[in-house]
Amino acid sequence: MFRWIRERQSNVRERLEKAVQDIKAEVDENRFEQELIYYLEKYDITEEKVRLANHLEYFEKTLKSNDSNGKKLGFISQEMGREINTIGSKANYAPMQQLVVQMKDELEKIKEQMLNVL
Repeated sequence: MFRWIRERQSNVRERLEKAVQDIKAEVDENRFEQELIYYLEKYDITEEKVRLANHLEYFEKTLKSNDSNGKKLGFISQEMGREINTIGSKANYAPMQQLVVQMKDELEKIKEQMLNVL
């Protein structure tokens, strides 16, 4: 997955450089680097991945608990869905968006199973 992040960053850089070449204007390299950093930060999904991993860990811990936690599991799965959706909106890269679709599909299966048990 890290390879895709690097590829995506490279693609953003290439698109920006091509756009600059297309307008055939002199570009301030410092400004270009600032814009590039802005876009890379805008598309950075590190925070969402960390939160999703925490939600998954909490979901598993709650699932293994002896207490009745159906509603809590529902809330946790809702938070997982939010993180997955944010990753999808930031992905801007087809292979990552395909993984997001798979994650959404798996999350829906989890939700269906929870409804069957509850």
